[in-house]
Amino acid sequence: MSGKVLTENLKLKLEAKDAILGVIGLGYVGLPLAVEKAKAGYKTIGFDVQKEKVEMVNNGINYIGDVVNEDLTAIVDSGYLVATEDLSRVAEADAICICVPTPLDEYQQPDISYVKASAESIVKYLRPGMLIVLESTTYPGTTEELLKPILESTGLKVGEDFFLAFSPERVDPGNLKFKTKNTPKVVGGITPQCTEVAAAMYENILEAPVHKVSSPAVAEMEKILENTYRNVNIGLVNELAILSHKMGINFWEVIDAAKSKPYGFQAFYPGPGLGGHCIPLDPYYLSWKAREFGFHTSMIEASMMVNDRMPEYTVERASKILNRKKKALNGAKVMLLGVAYKQDIDDFRESPAIDVMRELEKHGAEVTFYDSYVPEYNYHGQYKKGEVELTPEVLSSKDLILVTTSHSNVDYDFVQKHATDIFDTKNAMKNVADRSNIELL
Repeated sequence: MSGKVLTENLKLKLEAKDAILGVIGLGYVGLPLAVEKAKAGYKTIGFDVQKEKVEMVNNGINYIGDVVNEDLTAIVDSGYLVATEDLSRVAEADAICICVPTPLDEYQQPDISYVKASAESIVKYLRPGMLIVLESTTYPGTTEELLKPILESTGLKVGEDFFLAFSPERVDPGNLKFKTKNTPKVVGGITPQCTEVAAAMYENILEAPVHKVSSPAVAEMEKILENTYRNVNIGLVNELAILSHKMGINFWEVIDAAKSKPYGFQAFYPGPGLGGHCIPLDPYYLSWKAREFGFHTSMIEASMMVNDRMPEYTVERASKILNRKKKALNGAKVMLLGVAYKQDIDDFRESPAIDVMRELEKHGAEVTFYDSYVPEYNYHGQYKKGEVELTPEVLSSKDLILVTTSHSNVDYDFVQKHATDIFDTKNAMKNVADRSNIELL
């Protein structure tokens, strides 16, 4: 059967909602995508190696903030979504999206072992007419250099017998306006037919437009550009925040003034470091790949150096605040307000607050934290349990309160009233009138 016939057949199945869709990896990207596929009327199979996640999904128990609990329960009860550890069920699917982690290894190089393992699981059940889409963020070339050879080892040819594309995930945890359903999608296939089929799948699932590009490498680079753009600009404002402090200038006020210009400026904000899976990691993928071409990403690496140093700088500033009260950092009681990597979510992956905590402890501080979204965490073998609630006694017992996440459910006036000293690295307390014990980053 020709590639053109297979293309039309799969597009017809997608339009008729007769196609069975699969998602490998049921994390922050995969589960919301699986839910949207099922809500769109497709029988959907979610795959994950973690038995606990599989059981929770099959019991209609949600563990991702961007998924509506009632939506998950409804589609599971209706039979449109089922989760499994059994990768042999890949054989049932007409289209598979790979949404597995792509972390950095100990040498700050891309660890694509999860992507490779997913492809090797699929290859056993690959059949003519199937669509495979990689969504995991990675370096330009992964789809063509890694996935394509593995999948073609079956003897099937991409674009002729099966379809392969890259479509970068654009999940922004906690974003109240843009979710998986209404965020525009970028799709780049190995061949035009691959792009056509992948775009057809997303167009039948999402309410947002699908932007087609000429190759997976373009789509992969597009994703890196999105987050490197943010990394570089955050590095710029972090560096200017450090300079402004030395000059006695309130840099947060500077940003507010710059925002008044209706064109040519987009506001980025300083902080104790970068968090989440994408922004701190993606530039490393590109820098690593660039070395293959003898290219040095100097601007990107300079911003990464600034951002990577922010937890250490934050602790230096905290130490100076304590010194003014004739207190040493060694033995000081410090509490962090927030360990999530961004406002109003429970995700603490790559959180700069955790780096700040480690740096404080390295200098002998007694560190606790309070975060209603993350009451406890176990990260890279480090288990911590936070304060149960913010009370006058808890706040007043600390030598320093360090605001590291700007959660909106914290009563910052209450914190200011009962704390001895506060170092606000997020400008979370901007509306607090009495600023006598508050210092800004």
